[in-house]
Amino acid sequence: MTLMMRFCAVVVHVIVLPLHLIKAVGLYKMYRRVFPFCLNRMAVKYNKKMYDKKKELFLSLPEFNKPGGQLTLLEIGCGTGANFEFYPRGCRVICTDPNPHFQSYLTSSMGKNDHLVYEKFVVASGEDMGSVEDDSVDVVVSTLVLCSVDSPAQTLREAHRILRPGGAFFFLEHVSADPSSWTYFFQYVLRPIWQYFGDGCRITQETWKHLQSAGFSQLKLRHIEAPFIFVIKPHIVGYAVK
Repeated sequence: MTLMMRFCAVVVHVIVLPLHLIKAVGLYKMYRRVFPFCLNRMAVKYNKKMYDKKKELFLSLPEFNKPGGQLTLLEIGCGTGANFEFYPRGCRVICTDPNPHFQSYLTSSMGKNDHLVYEKFVVASGEDMGSVEDDSVDVVVSTLVLCSVDSPAQTLREAHRILRPGGAFFFLEHVSADPSSWTYFFQYVLRPIWQYFGDGCRITQETWKHLQSAGFSQLKLRHIEAPFIFVIKPHIVGYAVK
């Protein structure tokens, strides 16, 4: 299967040569303006199918609130604000995303979720959140983000830095399938196309390995099969404690 997989991957790379050219001349930046619109539509469908999983995951958020304090949460790659409805009442939210064109969708989501307190929206990549102080938040959230950052390891280092001792990193991410499976075959072959239309999304990311080596004191992680097209069925869900 390996030889056939590599051959098919080469064919796909040839097919996407025009996209490589578009990116090389700087025109791909135009898609970043369109992507929030596309993601907004996809996020609604994703939440419907993963509602129970998200609700179960975020039920643990209040456990990391300081006694008598207000839960402070930072979301990496907040996108359109699809997670806001799952956060506990009174939670103080800091939003970060490298794409400034999400702002209008965030404003709309904030209006629909007025049970939260929104502190600010920071245009920043997950790898560089220097404007956020060390040990300053109770919880960091990442859903469907670690597949698209340039460096998952650096992003996790940043999350670890800004979490207070005893704080937690919550995650829900689609990941690579078993390398011996046909799902992985198609993930590998379709990588170039998926990465362009997913604004950097890498469907063969082995995110759990980065979490295991990120220096957290505890890691609660489960592999699950999500109810989606087979190439993005493999998911991981859980949280890690600093």
